[in-house]
Amino acid sequence: MNLVIKNAIAGLAFSLAAPALAEGVLDGEAFDAYTRGKTLFYGQDGAAYGAERYFADRRVQWTFLDGECKEGEWYEQSGQICFVYEDNPDPQCWTFRKDGDGLTADFKNVPGLTELYEASDLDEEMICLAPNLGV
Repeated sequence: MNLVIKNAIAGLAFSLAAPALAEGVLDGEAFDAYTRGKTLFYGQDGAAYGAERYFADRRVQWTFLDGECKEGEWYEQSGQICFVYEDNPDPQCWTFRKDGDGLTADFKNVPGLTELYEASDLDEEMICLAPNLGV
């Protein structure tokens, strides 16, 4: 097979695969159904990154696993799930995909910068200490 035909086939295969990837992105309803009532731990590059509790009414509580927790809420906008927290009103928007191992999250504010995955068996607990404990 010559190089032109191989490139054409490769291009066609990529164009057919691209819509399938987009279909895996969760909308707000699917994200809520998957997360509500759960505490999910997220990893990045093989290390613990943080955890988030998902409550009713799209409320959340986030921690970088340092004992400090932030209250917030999420909403859907333009196919993304956006979070705002008590200490930062600027939306942090992500796309979430469900795969066999859980969720994968891609940070959309700076594309390509952060990809998180739902981690399992982290042997961690989401702990929120009282503000200014020990001060």
